[in-house]
Amino acid sequence: MLDGWWIEGHIEGFTGWSIGPPPTEIKLVENIDTMDVDDLYNKLKDIIIPLFYNDRPKWIRMMQNAIGKNAYYFNSHRMMRRYVTDAYIR
Repeated sequence: MLDGWWIEGHIEGFTGWSIGPPPTEIKLVENIDTMDVDDLYNKLKDIIIPLFYNDRPKWIRMMQNAIGKNAYYFNSHRMMRRYVTDAYIR
């Protein structure tokens, strides 16, 4: 699901995958859970499981990409620096 930091942190097929449609401020779709489940199962069946079992080097690169691209930015040190800057310095 695209919520929280994953909206900013994921790069589809490079650091991981999104599940379901992109979020909107006003949800106009009533069956969003059904869409999420369908997308999850389709990505597992067609992309994620085949990659995990059939192309281990690519799977490992993706896991390294996820750590390398996200860990440096989404951490408590950056969060506190930004909080102090935005709340007290500006």
